Amino acid sequence: MQDELLYQMQNAFPMEQRPFQQIAEALGSSEEEVIKTVQRLKEEKIIRQTSAIFDTKRLGYKSSLVAFKVPEEKTDKAASIINQHPGVSHNYLRNHDYNIWFTMAVAPDSKLGLEKTIEILKEQTGADDAITLPTLKMFKISVKMDTTGKRAKKEKVKKTVHKEIELTPEHIAVIKALQKDIKVVSEPFKRITEELGMSYEKLFGIANELKESGVMRRFATILNHRQAGFGANAMSVWAVPGEKGEEIGRQLAEFSAVSHCYLRPSYPNWPYNLFAMVHAKTQEECDSLIEEMAKETGLTEYGKLYSTVEFKKQRLVYFDDAFEKWETEVGGS
Repeated sequence: MQDELLYQMQNAFPMEQRPFQQIAEALGSSEEEVIKTVQRLKEEKIIRQTSAIFDTKRLGYKSSLVAFKVPEEKTDKAASIINQHPGVSHNYLRNHDYNIWFTMAVAPDSKLGLEKTIEILKEQTGADDAITLPTLKMFKISVKMDTTGKRAKKEKVKKTVHKEIELTPEHIAVIKALQKDIKVVSEPFKRITEELGMSYEKLFGIANELKESGVMRRFATILNHRQAGFGANAMSVWAVPGEKGEEIGRQLAEFSAVSHCYLRPSYPNWPYNLFAMVHAKTQEECDSLIEEMAKETGLTEYGKLYSTVEFKKQRLVYFDDAFEKWETEVGGS
């Protein structure tokens, strides 16, 4: 049951009054057994968090992948400086001359803006060089580890059409609440309804509005990949002719082992414009998958960047005062 439970919770966690009961019925188990299993998986740090996953861009945040070239003896200190920014959710040491890779977001009301913030961090860390790699086209973002080992190697990526939405203070209050990790109890959303003074019906109605508009990608469980048995992840990078970028991007996104797939800008010192994050249980399996992707697409110029140290990995906290505080205390100095 455990493997199927983990897969289903990654795919979509039911937004119901008693979600674990619904999961139990689908698995032919009991609510009590499911809650007990999920609690154990959290204690074993296999489950990282169960919460809403939001679209940074649709919330008005500006973001980018960033790579710094930092002298080896300065990487730990540089990573510590970068991690202090609340808009940094992921930060890794990777096996490349550009060795520190992090995701950076700034709030909609940022006074410094994205480029200036990156400049400040480059100066503070003593990085020799920096590459800013914003998303030009997103083909896939769906972190779902195949814990069952039964899923197909490839899957079609569904296109969705989103409704327009104008965020109200009520929407923002719900976003702030749903981005937090739920408690593993029979009614995990009860606390939110009490805090916001809402009925379940209203809470789930607003959540559905956020989902239909694309502001909320989904409500789901995120795993600690390594603890869940997926010990290798490679950021595969590909040099793709501009006219073939979208076609090949969609092709790579169909691989189930690919969680993220983006088209990004290339530079004279960085020829790769297509990025696909590959997850597998071993490095050998990762290498094999990337070779298969190369054969299928006919691409010959590509690279594999493995993470050697995880400096930071956490969900971005939206509408957090920490953004303004960082700009005041650090960015403004």
